[in-house]
Amino acid sequence: MTLTRQDFGGTLPRPCELGIASMECSSGKEETMLQSLAAGEPFRPVEPPKKATGRLVMHSMAMFGREFCYAVEAAFVTPVLLSVGLPKSLYSLVWLISPILGFVLQPVVGSASDHCNSAWGKRRPYILVLGIMMLVGMALYLNGETVVSALVADRGTQRTWAIVITMLGVVLFDFAADFIDGPIKAYLFDVCSHQDKEKGLHYHALLTGLGGALGYLTGAIDWGHTVLGKYLGSEFQVQKQMTIKSLLKALLSMPSHYRCLCVSHLMGWTAFLSNMLFFTDFMGQIVFNGDPYAPHNSTAYLTYERGVEIGCWGMCINAISSSLYSYLQKALLPYIGLKGLYFIGYLLFGLGTGFIGLFPKVYSTLALCSLFGVMSSTLYTVPFNLIADYHKEEEEGQTGGQAGEHKRGKGVDCAALTCMVQLAQIIVGVGLGFLVSAAGSVVVVVISASAIALLGCCFVAFFVRYVEENNK
Repeated sequence: MTLTRQDFGGTLPRPCELGIASMECSSGKEETMLQSLAAGEPFRPVEPPKKATGRLVMHSMAMFGREFCYAVEAAFVTPVLLSVGLPKSLYSLVWLISPILGFVLQPVVGSASDHCNSAWGKRRPYILVLGIMMLVGMALYLNGETVVSALVADRGTQRTWAIVITMLGVVLFDFAADFIDGPIKAYLFDVCSHQDKEKGLHYHALLTGLGGALGYLTGAIDWGHTVLGKYLGSEFQVQKQMTIKSLLKALLSMPSHYRCLCVSHLMGWTAFLSNMLFFTDFMGQIVFNGDPYAPHNSTAYLTYERGVEIGCWGMCINAISSSLYSYLQKALLPYIGLKGLYFIGYLLFGLGTGFIGLFPKVYSTLALCSLFGVMSSTLYTVPFNLIADYHKEEEEGQTGGQAGEHKRGKGVDCAALTCMVQLAQIIVGVGLGFLVSAAGSVVVVVISASAIALLGCCFVAFFVRYVEENNK
């Protein structure tokens, strides 16, 4: 029987009452649903209307701000911790606390946002609160030593409290910055059509790169010798309620292709973080032969600081490269597909970090930093494009009564994928601290990153499932 528009008259529920992803009830959406019903497909998922480019760019600005703050942290945290006197035995502890909390709680936040009934929508309350936490954490780790010095007179006590406050700021910032990625991605998936999801993820990569570039540029400039520096100081101071049981069941019952994608994401982030979190320290100690533990007025320490500044320029090159490559991805996608993009990202990063570890020279290292941007753009786009493809395939496969059954939430799946970032931080914090202590040099960091990335090439080629290949 063919259903007509007249058959439904004034009894058709509003889209917001049917749980349409977008929270705006409009006549345009009603018309879209009526057309679907009139075509004899009452259970076909209704795609949200096309979003204007400006809206997608505005949404991506959240990633711009997050990555700006992340870049500042990546550039300064290790040097700051070392400069306040953090013992070598605690070198990697700071990277463990936040990712452990994140790995345990990230799925809970993703599930909670899936079922949030706030007037602001599912995701925006989480994005706001986590954003504020990021700012507080950054203020603490950048200004901890200064605040303690002003309040505590005893130098021994000053050092202890400076380390505590700085570590607290790093943990709070990492916790919030890692958590906020899931709600941002889930928000994009909630309100956009499939085509707009792909477009939005590309804007995410673009704005992420620009934010990172600006953040690293902040660290690359010697603010102390500028007009602003004289007045403001140095660069340091200027995606039904769900229970825990049902949540664990949802995660453990995750389809195998989701699990493989999570493993590949874990490998990618482990390699990426191994390099990025220690890169400025690598530049200062290995490339420039500086010493972070030397007296602050010594040549060895000033040489180390110079290496950190040049390392920030390298990270800036990485961020700009990430933005440019996000546009190149759109041109390459029709020719090599998501599989090709995924493989190339891991391969180029693995080769680049390998050469840096073997030949730690200033100019060659800065040139090879452009390959880091390829990996960054890949990690921020391809896995989430695959998640969107998996969800679209599942939605298109739903027929008849199946449409009303429980389905996987986008927030849980995006959170599970984002959890791999925290797990990667845990692995990096535990593993690299031991490796650096055993090898006595941070060169082992970039060599490890290269090996993991090259191993990841094999995994994404043979184990990750690509919907585009199944449709051929």
